[in-house]
Amino acid sequence: MQLQVLNSPFNQEQVELLNSLLPTLTESQKVWLSGFLAASQSNIPASAPLEAAIKQVSEASVANLGQPISKEVTILYGSQTGNAQGLAKKSGKKLEDNGFNVTVSSMSDFKPNNLKKLTNLLIIVSTHGEGDPPDNALSFHEFVHGRRAPKLENLHYSVLSLGDSSYEFFCQTGKDFDQRLEELGGTRLYPRFDCDLDFDEPAAEWLDGVLASLNESQGGNVNQGKETSSSVTTETVEPIYSRTNPFKAEVLENINLNGRGSNKETRHLELSLEGSGLTYKPGDSLGIYPENDPELVELLLEELQFSPDQTVTINKQGDIRSLKEALVSYYEITVLTKPLIQKVAELNNHDELRQLLIPGNEEKLKVYLDGRDLLDLVRDFGRWGSSAQEFVSILRKMPARLYSIASSLEANPDEVHLTIGAVRYDTHGRKRKGVASIHCAERLQPGDTVPVFVQHNDNFRLPETADTPIIMVGPGTGVAPFRSFMQEREEIGAEGKSWMFFGDQHFVTDFLYQTEWQKWLKDGVLTKMDVAFSRDTAKKIYVQHRMQEHSKELFNWLQEGAVVYVCGDEKHMAHDVHNTLLDIIEKEGNLTPKQAEEYLAEMQQQRRYQRDVY
Repeated sequence: MQLQVLNSPFNQEQVELLNSLLPTLTESQKVWLSGFLAASQSNIPASAPLEAAIKQVSEASVANLGQPISKEVTILYGSQTGNAQGLAKKSGKKLEDNGFNVTVSSMSDFKPNNLKKLTNLLIIVSTHGEGDPPDNALSFHEFVHGRRAPKLENLHYSVLSLGDSSYEFFCQTGKDFDQRLEELGGTRLYPRFDCDLDFDEPAAEWLDGVLASLNESQGGNVNQGKETSSSVTTETVEPIYSRTNPFKAEVLENINLNGRGSNKETRHLELSLEGSGLTYKPGDSLGIYPENDPELVELLLEELQFSPDQTVTINKQGDIRSLKEALVSYYEITVLTKPLIQKVAELNNHDELRQLLIPGNEEKLKVYLDGRDLLDLVRDFGRWGSSAQEFVSILRKMPARLYSIASSLEANPDEVHLTIGAVRYDTHGRKRKGVASIHCAERLQPGDTVPVFVQHNDNFRLPETADTPIIMVGPGTGVAPFRSFMQEREEIGAEGKSWMFFGDQHFVTDFLYQTEWQKWLKDGVLTKMDVAFSRDTAKKIYVQHRMQEHSKELFNWLQEGAVVYVCGDEKHMAHDVHNTLLDIIEKEGNLTPKQAEEYLAEMQQQRRYQRDVY
């Protein structure tokens, strides 16, 4: 905004000075200057030198605005798979190294009434399902958006939201928090960043911006000497291999768990971690960087009519690959997203494509995106860009696929096991294949290697005391983490009761790890097991039906302090199991529906109801 002499009390020279200064100010500097001017009206004699005035009103100006200078920073995270939690811990470490006093907490562990006491708040949160908060953010999200939420005029805040742009409600939870904190009177310390699956670089950029803003609010006087400290504990040492530097794990075994005649193909994959230094706990996941189907890449190259040997630069570091290699191992080509369509529309002047982006056509866009890939897009609207480099420049980096670990490190030193269901389906006139699952099922052989990393997930953990009863619900590949639970409990000699609910299509062909479950039952490692094979009976029976059949005993276990774990399909199975638990608690506890919801919410707060759903 430019000041005009006619509309202001300033002369021409003052207007020019102000117009040259104002655009260069940061938000923090504008806040400080506003406070300086307000405080100087009443506190500073007109004859006082500028330096003295600044010194006298520096703290007063901020106080008058309700924004006291503080080195205290609280980081709250909402995380389902562990990404947000990992970023919160890294952010806390960096801020501490720069002289700030940092508290890092899960939203579920934070007392909402303390929100009004905070001055600097960073929120790092993922979005789950159809725009929903992750499980450990539910209660805090409800509080902030409820009538009990306090006014937050003294709060500086910033939000880092994680999501997947292939979903309709991309980063919705982060957007919700950002908007609501503003409505409650908070001031943005730094603008919200919405991160796609490849979040490392934007998250680092966001943290740098937050740190700069915090330092500005401190007048640049925060102690930054801790970064060079030689006192480094083993807890802060980063592993050599990580998301950004995956370990090439050798395939030891790759077998089909399903019997002949099954409608499914479920691969049991055993990988070597020898020499990696990677460790994991039951409940953690393994990230795999897969390769795209070579046949799909060939079809795409034919359609593009670019030479597969042309070289392209694939990242900011300047790494160069052939076009074919880049499409096989670096870029995502099987999923379409709205941001991609928007970018293509800018490069490709196609009326029908632009029509999909017109406000009001959201449903048409959603229908088009569903089940289609890059080959469909090129065939429907033509290629974009005049070169291979321009074509790939707007593509999203291949995201890692996370799989629940199906083994215990105690029982299998230097190994990690996975349970992966092969995904194949037909849509829009073509056969489709899951990227990672078919890479593992069809192209990975013993002796091959695959890039992996461990994704820690403290939101899905065995009880701290081994005598605590546990109830596990994991149909299909949801069985994976519970195999790791059983291996771990067998190794440590856990004496607490355990109950497994497993389901699939057919007993004969689809009872995954059947002999292992039977042995654990025989040896007493597993107390009870109930199974549901939906296609073996005229009426389809699922795990939630088995839970209902044992409702009285299941509720007694809950009353004894049992922890309930659910792993698998979020949209259908986990939703049905959740409602079944509510029904059981209401019926057997003689409670109202609202009381049953409060009972289950309290279990969740106590970490006695944990979900690993996808």
